[in-house]
Amino acid sequence: MTGRPALDKTRQQEFIVRVAAILFIAVCLFLAGATASRAYVSNSNLWLLATALVLYTLGNLSMIALMRTSGLSLAISLSSVAQLVAINAIAVLVFDERLGWHQAVGVLLGIASVTLMVIG
Repeated sequence: MTGRPALDKTRQQEFIVRVAAILFIAVCLFLAGATASRAYVSNSNLWLLATALVLYTLGNLSMIALMRTSGLSLAISLSSVAQLVAINAIAVLVFDERLGWHQAVGVLLGIASVTLMVIG
């Protein structure tokens, strides 16, 4: 999966839990940053922009830890698709935006691509 030697069952489970935890933290930080950015666009409050920048920076620092744990290609792919799904959900549910069918198909293809990377 990452060019590393095969792990025994216990270490493999620990690896999965560690990757999932770091990914969760990174995605939450990026989602909070995206939400603050979107709120800034709506009302131009500079504190929202500063908050977004801090959250994005923390998200990127989390991504470094994820890359160390799982490797570059898997870390970036997992994070990108997790953010893609979550940010589109926030855009639709919170900001009343709508996805066209092209965008919806793009989200589904992103999920399919990462699924193939993880299982293959």
